[in-house]
Amino acid sequence: MDGAEEQCVSADSIRVVHPLFQAGDGGSIPTSALQLHFARTTLDIAVGLNQLWHSRLPLYRQTGAVICYAATWDNRYYASAIWSQPSSAEIDQTWLELKRLAIASDSPKNTASRMLGFMARDIHRRFPTIPRLISYQDPQVHLGTIYKAAGWECAGSHPSGGFASAKVRYRPPDQATGDKIRWELPLTTTPHVD
Repeated sequence: MDGAEEQCVSADSIRVVHPLFQAGDGGSIPTSALQLHFARTTLDIAVGLNQLWHSRLPLYRQTGAVICYAATWDNRYYASAIWSQPSSAEIDQTWLELKRLAIASDSPKNTASRMLGFMARDIHRRFPTIPRLISYQDPQVHLGTIYKAAGWECAGSHPSGGFASAKVRYRPPDQATGDKIRWELPLTTTPHVD
């Protein structure tokens, strides 16, 4: 996906992809995550989709995204992701953090773990100097199953403000504030293949 081939229109139709050439995959709802097409997208599209679907952090106010992704099928979006440098100064800044992963409620089963696998392989290919990916799970609403299925390692529980020595950062009242579980994926070898 790139901006020259498609664009996203008003908020009412943000899920609709407008390519130059119609795909014609047939049917209206994918029945398997294997049918989805994963590719890079723009920050604007990823932020708009995140606002529609993210369970705890619908707003994304940071501008430092390194790379964004979306999952599509039959000219419709089903998932989005935003990656950037780690928020905590205590984390190695050569790592890359998954800031948001948002999945539509009508996405097929296993969409999140398949997308994690695709993104890890793509990041490893595009940014070979990045040694590790990290993400934070909100245990109040998620079990971490997507990370386990994609081959990530649990790095333990961390207080919401970061590590003990890290400065507690301000979060707007509409953002999640509870403790998190950190997941990591070393990229020294080829990431987990679905």
